[in-house]
Amino acid sequence: MNKRMILCGNPRAQYESHKSAIDSAIRRVLESGRYILGDEVISFEREFAEYVGVEFAIGVGSGTEALHLALVACGVGPGDEVITVAHTAVATVAAIELCGATPVLVDIEPDYFTLDVARLEAAITERTKAIVPVHIYGQPADLAAIASVAKRHGVRVIEDCAQAHGATYRDKRVGSWGDVACFSFYPTKNLGAIGDGGAVVTNDPALAEKVRSLREYGWSSERNVSDVSGWNSRLDELQAAILRVKLEHLDEDNKQRRKIAALYDELLRDSDLVLPLRRVDGSHVFHLYVVRSTERDELLARLRGEGIGASIHYPVPVHLQPAYADRLASAGSLPNTEGAAREILSLPIYPELTEAEIQKVAEACVSYCAVP
Repeated sequence: MNKRMILCGNPRAQYESHKSAIDSAIRRVLESGRYILGDEVISFEREFAEYVGVEFAIGVGSGTEALHLALVACGVGPGDEVITVAHTAVATVAAIELCGATPVLVDIEPDYFTLDVARLEAAITERTKAIVPVHIYGQPADLAAIASVAKRHGVRVIEDCAQAHGATYRDKRVGSWGDVACFSFYPTKNLGAIGDGGAVVTNDPALAEKVRSLREYGWSSERNVSDVSGWNSRLDELQAAILRVKLEHLDEDNKQRRKIAALYDELLRDSDLVLPLRRVDGSHVFHLYVVRSTERDELLARLRGEGIGASIHYPVPVHLQPAYADRLASAGSLPNTEGAAREILSLPIYPELTEAEIQKVAEACVSYCAVP
């Protein structure tokens, strides 16, 4: 095995590319003496809301907590149903269950891996309170169609944008389409902190105020007095300062991700891999570059043996995972979801990946998956 692994994602490389500015931001916070919900969080919330194209952003402790607080703010609770997909990080479903609500899972589109709108309407019942489309891998879901169904049935749309910072759908950024939207700033994300972090964004002032209250024990009119039951989920000053630095470079980094994806497309054209498709009315930001192969497991072993850190996002759909199978496996047939889980493979992609590394990954794939 090669001494140096080509990682699937590399947050350290991003730190090193912005080291001076990040170090300065950290020092600024340390010297300020204010470490929780201070000027850095306030400034980041303003800057991120402006970037997404919404009125309000509320910094919270993680992407999972962003989803949980957004759901609660929308009135989701015990007895309610929330529609989403099983082809996602388990956080999406975990957040729904944290509210006491029931996840209702629909299948994905085979081309884009996002919620299949053709199956959405049949999943709606009188208990449906919200729909959570997941913009998986950096690809926007079919938001116009989803919003149309939601409006017809009077249910909320809560976008899961954890993998799609900066992606657009019909020239509007994801996060600006739903009633509310949620972002994760996990270190490997397109906009990643150096630790956990998340945000809830919305144009609705009432929802924004609810999330602000819920993130800090339900405080609203007076500190240390809970008007409602809440939690402790605050984006800290250090992470906000780091995110402010990285936000300035997000569009440039996403442009580089697209360039890497285009190079992979070119280099892998002589393989039998199924390459990622792009939605024509959206812009993909390639949080992950995901291919499909009927010999996925063998290819993954070959790549790792050559020092290439490919990975699988995600190997087991949520409804088949041990913690959820007793409740969700009977949700119905999800053939596209289960078929994808058997074949998908994430190749290394991050803005600092070198052309030589991309060539090595592609050559290893083609040597195994060349078209006869």
